[in-house]
Amino acid sequence: MSKRTIALFGATLVSIIYGLTFTIAKDVMPAYVDAYGFILLRVGGSTLLFWLAWLFMPKEKIDPSDFPRIVAAAFFGVAFNMLTFFKGLSLTSPISAAVIMVTTPMIVLILSAIIMKERMRKRMVTGILLGLIGTGSLILYGKAIGSSSNATLGNLLVLVNAISYGFYLIIVKKLMDKYNAFTFVKWIYLFGLLMVLPFGWSQIEALNWTALPLDISWKIGFVVVISTFLTYLLNLLTMKELKPTTVAVFIYLQPFFATVFAISLGKDELSFTKIASALLIFIGVYMVTQKPALKPTS
Repeated sequence: MSKRTIALFGATLVSIIYGLTFTIAKDVMPAYVDAYGFILLRVGGSTLLFWLAWLFMPKEKIDPSDFPRIVAAAFFGVAFNMLTFFKGLSLTSPISAAVIMVTTPMIVLILSAIIMKERMRKRMVTGILLGLIGTGSLILYGKAIGSSSNATLGNLLVLVNAISYGFYLIIVKKLMDKYNAFTFVKWIYLFGLLMVLPFGWSQIEALNWTALPLDISWKIGFVVVISTFLTYLLNLLTMKELKPTTVAVFIYLQPFFATVFAISLGKDELSFTKIASALLIFIGVYMVTQKPALKPTS
C-alpha cells in the first residue's frame, strides 16, 4: 500500500470521526458542560497527550524564527477555531454545522489566492458565489430540532470556524515540510491551551463532576482522545503526502456521516433548506476544486 493510499485512508477516517463528533459533542453541550469549558477540557487533555507522546518520538530542535508561525497555527487551528466551532455547535444543529464546514475548500482557495497569489479562474469564482449563496441561506434559515433564535448565530460561528481552519491549513503546511509532526504540534496545543484558558476556566470551576452521567464522561473522553488527539495526528501525517486543498476536500464526507449519525439517533432532521443549501455548496466546491482540463498539444 502506497503512502498516498494510506494518507487518503487516514483522511477518510478523520471525516468519519468528525461526523460522529458533531452529534456526540452536541449531547454534552450546553446541558452538562458549556462550550468554552468543553474546549478547555479538550485542549488541556490533548496537550497532555501530545507532550507524553513526544517523549517517545525522535527529537528535533525548532528554529526560533518558526515560533511566530507556530503561535499563528495555535490561534487559527486550536484557540479561535475550536472556540467558534463549539460555541456555534452548541447553538445550531449537527447537520447544519457539518454542511457549513464544507465551505473550507473554497475558503482555502480564496486565502491561497490572497496570500499565495494563486490564480482564480472564472469557474472558481462562479463556484465560490454558489457556495456563498448556499452557506448564506443555511445560516439564515437552517434550523435544528427545538432550535432557538440563536441558531443563526450558531451557523455564523461555524462559518467563522471554517475560515479559521482554512488559515490553519495554509500556515501549518510549511511546518509539516520542515519538521516531524510531533516536534511542533505539542507547541501548537500548548500555546492554544494558554489562549483558551481565560475563556473556559470559570466554566470548568462551575462544573459539577460528580453529577456527570457515565455516558457523558465517555463522550468527553471521545472528543479529547479520538476527535482531537487522534484526528490531529492523522491530519498532520496525511498532510505530508497531500496538498492542503486535497485534505480540505475530504471535508465533503463530514455532512454525510454527520447526517447519518444525527438522524439515526434522533438528534436532527433533514429539511428542504438544508438539502438545497447543501446542493449549492457541494456544486460550488466541485467547481472550485475541479482541475482544469489539459490543453491538447499539437
